[in-house]
Amino acid sequence: MPNKILLPVLLSLLLLVGCDLGPSNIESATAKQILHLGNGTEPKDLDPHTVTGVPEHNIISALFEGLISVDPATLAPQPAVAESWVISNDGKRYTFTLRDNANWSNGDPVTADDFVWSWQRMLSPALASEYAYQLFTVKNAQAFNHGELTDFSQVGVKAINSKTLVIELENPTPYFLSLLAHYSTFAVHPPTILAFGERDQAGTLWTRPGNLVGNGPFTLDSWRLNYIIRVKKNPQYWDHKAVRLNEILFYPIDSALTEERMFRTGVLHATSSTPLDKIASYQTNDPDKISIDPYLGTYYYRLNVTEKPLDDVRVRRALSMSIDRQAITDSITKGGQIPAFTFTPPNTQGYFANTNSIRYDLAQGQQLLSEAGFPNGEGFPEIELTYNTSDGHRRIAVAIQQMWKLALNINVRLSNQDWKVYLSRIQALDYSIARAAWIGDYPDPNTFLDMFVTNGGNNQTGWSNSQYDELIASAASEADEKKRYKIFQQAENLLMDESPIIPIYTYTRVLLKHPQLKGWEPNILDIHPYKYCLLYTSPSPRDRTRSRMPSSA
Repeated sequence: MPNKILLPVLLSLLLLVGCDLGPSNIESATAKQILHLGNGTEPKDLDPHTVTGVPEHNIISALFEGLISVDPATLAPQPAVAESWVISNDGKRYTFTLRDNANWSNGDPVTADDFVWSWQRMLSPALASEYAYQLFTVKNAQAFNHGELTDFSQVGVKAINSKTLVIELENPTPYFLSLLAHYSTFAVHPPTILAFGERDQAGTLWTRPGNLVGNGPFTLDSWRLNYIIRVKKNPQYWDHKAVRLNEILFYPIDSALTEERMFRTGVLHATSSTPLDKIASYQTNDPDKISIDPYLGTYYYRLNVTEKPLDDVRVRRALSMSIDRQAITDSITKGGQIPAFTFTPPNTQGYFANTNSIRYDLAQGQQLLSEAGFPNGEGFPEIELTYNTSDGHRRIAVAIQQMWKLALNINVRLSNQDWKVYLSRIQALDYSIARAAWIGDYPDPNTFLDMFVTNGGNNQTGWSNSQYDELIASAASEADEKKRYKIFQQAENLLMDESPIIPIYTYTRVLLKHPQLKGWEPNILDIHPYKYCLLYTSPSPRDRTRSRMPSSA
């Protein structure tokens, strides 16, 4: 039986193809500057402070803007809501000057107080934001989030006046400006939040069409669940004259095959992924329509260490050592991915993990499982491997299921879940082993390693190690990069030794993109600010596209 989530999209696709309107759809959309994008799945929500996924990020980045943006090619910090900033000599005090013409989509001015209010919301223990730790570099932010401090005025974020925001950090933080480009640090519109509930209340109706007030280049026009999310150009946006697109349509499509069919028939300008079996064909026959780029991300499996027998580190290491990662990247993913034996991708801002803890070693894996009390898999209970809907995730899960059966003689049951169910189960530790991925929020190893501190919002494994916590805290206060990276190496050694996660491969970004889509620059974070995108009907206008991007000066 077809997945019910895909039926509306499939029906629309059939109508388009049956009437031979696919190509004309793109041609018409291009002329009108209406971008059609595959989004991978239905977003959980559009609240910047309560979501963590890429499908959510894709839409939120159109609706909201933070203090800082990034250059789409270099990822260098650029002025956004803040037109300028000054950093103190000790690197711990940032003073931002907000634009006079920065407005919310309802016409209200964006103020420094909005950011103070919003950061208090994000750090509120009651909101339980999984990304709250992103702000822990701010003075007293962690103490407030953990309930050790109740007076938010003691947290290092202050509105000096309506257009001046001062942020004090616990320690110099080299990636802080890049962090401010991440959606978790964006301001939300206080009156809108309060119109639909309390400040620290999640899941209210403020993110729905007609309710949502943002400050980004687009506004939310319509949201047809499991079908299409439409955003339109925001005339209140401070830089609206530079925005070339008039609308963006996001299609929540779980199936890479369906996305590819919609792309091929002229329904989509770009996909969120590419069917694994189609990569070689596009590379040979349509190389101008496929993009394979470096991507700062790791595909991995989470292990619930609170559940037997996964509470035994020997079992976890045995599982990791019994996966032939090279076979997976060679035979399944086939997009230039690199087998991963560490969590942080190699050469993340010059950082390389220094560990040999995990390797492909069947004999050692079998020995460890025997030492754990399961010789040749005898007595090992059947465990469940959960993955969210995707043909690629399914293929990898099937391959690993077979590897574990052949190498360790254990039985693994596969469980496919839609995105929202998958997320809720992971958050509740209602799983044994679960497919996962982490895409760097900013180009620094900290974005990978700080998530596994005890009770970290995105830890979601039940794993805790006090030594690891101390190392991550120590790295946060170390200004010398070489010393800082050595501390990270120690932490990553611990993480791999205890194996609450199983890295499988380092990502590349493989997507289908129409040649008419310009301003979509490849970068390791896969961030593509829509204000720089346009649809072009004539041959590549790359030089003209880049020349219209604002200077970072």
